[in-house]
Amino acid sequence: MEAVASDSVEKFRKVKAAEGLFDDEVIYVSAQGSRIGIEGGRVIVTSADKQDIMSSFPVEKVRTVNVFGNISVSTPFLANCGKAKMSVNYFTWYGKYVGSFVPEQNTIAEVRRRQATLGKDQALMISRTIVGAKIRNSRTLLSRKKVSFPERMKVLESSVHSTDDMDQLRGIEGEAAALYFGCLDECLIEGWTFEKRSRRPPQEHINSLLSLTYAMMKNEVMSALRQYNLDPFIGVMHTDRHGRPALALDLIEEFRPIFCDAFALRLVNQRVLGHDDFTTENRLKEHALKKYFAQFDGYMKGTFMHPKFRYTVTRRRAVVMQAILLRKAIVGEMKRYHPLVFMR
Repeated sequence: MEAVASDSVEKFRKVKAAEGLFDDEVIYVSAQGSRIGIEGGRVIVTSADKQDIMSSFPVEKVRTVNVFGNISVSTPFLANCGKAKMSVNYFTWYGKYVGSFVPEQNTIAEVRRRQATLGKDQALMISRTIVGAKIRNSRTLLSRKKVSFPERMKVLESSVHSTDDMDQLRGIEGEAAALYFGCLDECLIEGWTFEKRSRRPPQEHINSLLSLTYAMMKNEVMSALRQYNLDPFIGVMHTDRHGRPALALDLIEEFRPIFCDAFALRLVNQRVLGHDDFTTENRLKEHALKKYFAQFDGYMKGTFMHPKFRYTVTRRRAVVMQAILLRKAIVGEMKRYHPLVFMR
């Protein structure tokens, strides 16, 4: 997309199409060596020599800035982030989350207090609905791909709501995930194979795409949780661990099959990315990673009819809506959490 220039930046003669700068609320900056600054109420992304504006955007429209790799971020820009309540998330060039700049703001202490003291029964009830939704969405994705799934998945989905403790629930989730991933190979076009889910590092190109997409979705979820004053590191189902965004990992579960896996399969099956787009280290090459960011952003801005509320929303907005519903369930404003479930 072309950057929209205002009067404050007209003095710059050369304005290029954005490299990784795609959305009104969420910005991705991936052009290596570029610089992010602030001028005239706009976020300005310039080339390394500061001669060319690569993109600019009104500060008031930006909620999150995602920085990938060797990008310089100016101190005045970060100071303005604090005032404008913008978050900056830092990733390695290959999408591994490094850390965030989160502006000081009213965190609503009561929300955090309720989150930190959530009772076991309430936590189990929320977790049951999340795992049930994940299994249902896994079945739905396989059905959309016209792939038969084991009947055992239906049994596991039904047994979720009668679990007595979190360990039993995690066991059901793990078994269902293994059955689901056992079918994923049938969802791929000829020339691609999926044997099993592998991480740190992913062993296949499709696993690499899945890992990157999970990382991107985790960032979307963390941003949404922070927006509604939930602490991403205090989990409901996932155990707390230093540096582990447990609540974000909880909420992402229902999105994994129907958003993340569906997106990775689309990239492969529509031949947007191919094996030649990967390095020998099983990572996307620079040009392919830029294409990936553009595709992911477009995918998150894609719309669908919300199965519960029956109106059209973007996938990005749907993530935010689930954060709101989770918050209401945690603080007791709703009796139960309503996950995002696709029945067909």
